[in-house]
Amino acid sequence: MQNILLINGDITKARVDAIVNAANTRMLGGGGVDGAIHRAAGPELLKACYEVKEVDGKRCPFGDARITSAGNLNARYVIHTVGPIYDKFAHPEAVLASAYKQSLDLALEHDCKTVALPAISCGVYGYPPAEAAQVALAVCRHDKYQSLIMTFYLFGDEMLAIWQSALNNGE
Repeated sequence: MQNILLINGDITKARVDAIVNAANTRMLGGGGVDGAIHRAAGPELLKACYEVKEVDGKRCPFGDARITSAGNLNARYVIHTVGPIYDKFAHPEAVLASAYKQSLDLALEHDCKTVALPAISCGVYGYPPAEAAQVALAVCRHDKYQSLIMTFYLFGDEMLAIWQSALNNGE
């Protein structure tokens, strides 16, 4: 699909309306993509995250998304979403699909046209990349999101090849 792009690149360098962050439920930074986005965005992003109301110790539950300003990033917004810890959920695919859907819905609600996305849950949360790619791309292909230009920023040639295969096989 022409509105879904895949690149091996650094999501913190994306020049888009919104960058999707593979966050944790606290939304205060962490490792992987989350840590990189927080470092690149600077203290303004952390401040914006602290302003998101906590419910039962969570600013963003698994499968949900929240939007904040983007700090020093070349974006208007950061959309924080929490994908599943693969081996902790009976149906991790439903949680992952929800994380992408909630993120893209927020992008549309805030008049975004371009969105940078990571491979949510494929790092320390242990989601198998080939399965994650199928789930993510199935959500992105919905008619509702055809007005968005979605670029997946993937880490390394191997991850890019896995997602490229999923994109090619889904069309």
